[in-house]
Amino acid sequence: MTQVKQKERKLTIARAMAEAIAQEMRTDDKVFVMGEDVGALGGVFGNTRGLHEEFGDERVRDTPISETAFIGAAVGAASDGMKPVVELMFVDFFGVCFDAIYNMMAKNTYFSGGNVSVPMVLMTSTGGGYSDGGQHSQCVHATFAHLPGMKVVAPSNAYDAKGMMIAAIRDPNPVVFMFHKALQGMGWLGTEKDAIVHVPEDAYEVELGKAVVTRPGTDVTIVGITSGVHDGLKAARTLEEQGVSAEVIDLRSLAPLDRDTVIESVKKTGRLIVVDEDYHSYGMTAEVIASVVEAGVPLKAAPQRVAYPDIPIPFARPMEQWALPSPEKIIAAYNTMKED
Repeated sequence: MTQVKQKERKLTIARAMAEAIAQEMRTDDKVFVMGEDVGALGGVFGNTRGLHEEFGDERVRDTPISETAFIGAAVGAASDGMKPVVELMFVDFFGVCFDAIYNMMAKNTYFSGGNVSVPMVLMTSTGGGYSDGGQHSQCVHATFAHLPGMKVVAPSNAYDAKGMMIAAIRDPNPVVFMFHKALQGMGWLGTEKDAIVHVPEDAYEVELGKAVVTRPGTDVTIVGITSGVHDGLKAARTLEEQGVSAEVIDLRSLAPLDRDTVIESVKKTGRLIVVDEDYHSYGMTAEVIASVVEAGVPLKAAPQRVAYPDIPIPFARPMEQWALPSPEKIIAAYNTMKED
């Protein structure tokens, strides 16, 4: 038989997320969306675009600015058999609703002895770089990944965003879906072209808890999360011009964490750099490095982390740009290793 090659269909992460939610809403009437500006506006970051027109007010619910109330309501709905997809517009706002997130969403299955599941998705935006101040620009990946009872995912491209959103909605556990604003494909936030990739029309799942090697290499392993993946790929291309073969791993899932993929890579390369826009101390970068060291992997140089300094995120653009991880900082980290 002659196989028909599927036409390339590139989507932004925002459109991929919206498509994933729509497809699940069409096949499962228990799925509904709730949050600030998710209705007619289609979400500030475009990830609910078109849903309100198709499904109406009953299943796409704009809420007041009361995160504790509507996230708490989503927990109740999920506990009663619904499958809410609820948006916390900026992850920085977690402080006003963390009781609903962690003491209810993440723990209720445990508290009920496994009798009550909480199948909900909490999607939330992360990241800075566009001068929106310290209360709209954090990543805080480790804050969520550190707490047991919920899965935490963070895709770096549109293919993974769609597949992981579908997997998250179908998962019987609560899932925190963290998307980086600069990767959404919204022009006013900047657009990372490498995040816009082919996305199949059919519904599909990307398994939660599995990292992926996005670029093979032999001399150094660069592990990234969301924007850190793209910084790593850019650094790898520059290092290649210098005769250095860098392997780039996209963690994709923060909890569960795929330690095995990272460990196997570092066994081959002997060098490790971890990149994350979250804060430098006590973060995912430290956890990944600790996982490799605890596994007893022989290293040719001390592992390095490229992360945000332990400071509130500046509003002034020159100061913020200075603080952000970058390909140049990754290359500098490798050069430090080279000198060891």
